[in-house]
Amino acid sequence: MNKLIKIGFSDFWPDFNKEDNLFSNLLRPFFELEISEDPDILFYSCYGTMFLKHKCHRIFFTAENVRPNFRECDFSLSFDLSDYHGHNLRLPLYIFTYLEYLKHPKDPEKILSQKKKFCNMVVSNPNVTERNSFFLLLNNLLRVDSGGRHFNNIGFRVKDKLSFMKDYKFTIAFENSSYPGYVTEKIIQPMLVDSIPIYWGNPMIYQDFNTKSFINANEFNSLKELAEYVVEVENNDTLYKRILSEPYLLSESPLCQDYTKLSIRLKEIIEDILQKPPVALNMWKRILTELVVIKKKINSKLFRVPYQYA
Repeated sequence: MNKLIKIGFSDFWPDFNKEDNLFSNLLRPFFELEISEDPDILFYSCYGTMFLKHKCHRIFFTAENVRPNFRECDFSLSFDLSDYHGHNLRLPLYIFTYLEYLKHPKDPEKILSQKKKFCNMVVSNPNVTERNSFFLLLNNLLRVDSGGRHFNNIGFRVKDKLSFMKDYKFTIAFENSSYPGYVTEKIIQPMLVDSIPIYWGNPMIYQDFNTKSFINANEFNSLKELAEYVVEVENNDTLYKRILSEPYLLSESPLCQDYTKLSIRLKEIIEDILQKPPVALNMWKRILTELVVIKKKINSKLFRVPYQYA
């Protein structure tokens, strides 16, 4: 019989399902799970601070470009390439996508015949300078349909991104920020509907995906040069089909794309951290120690005996 462990979730995105999610599904083959408000292990993310009330073991997961704080967590699951001396497992957000879809065989001739439109973009965040600049550059050469809140020029906001993207030959797939290892769904979504991603973000994207299967902004000297190349591919069916013919995934898949290996690794992480004192307890001990030191310093100043002159 599997060992019972109580797990909890805190500070995730609004529609996060505590009963049915990647973490609990990966652990169920090895443990009997109880979703609890008083957990043995808390999985928490970066959208709040409610995790601080839990003094149990904590595992941090981020869907944003932020670094783990090992004063607050026992282990982290993040985009970062570093293992932080054995305390981090790289777990990009695209693990939530069923990557088997990207292995489907592609027929470049058929795909090209179905693509009736040039390029699209669907974003809401207006604060990405590189993305804004590239959209304006490319849109000045050939019209780019923008279906999100930002730069919207189609008269309505897109509700189903994949359905919208599938008619386009290209999709602007710029991340909100750039950091080694930081990869989100932005590159995956156009791949799922065979719309060639124009990608900017992770400078080491070549470790995750076959860069011949999309247009990688990191390979160009400027955004202007990138925009001109996209127009060149648009006007060259042979070049477009050559890109389409390339597989999206690398022949050697990273660990995080293998759910069986990932499940075993997460089990090992859980078993290891349960054998140690929670970092949260050490954190509170440090805080209390610091408060005691501060109190002593305050008291020494408030009740200091005045210097006595002889």
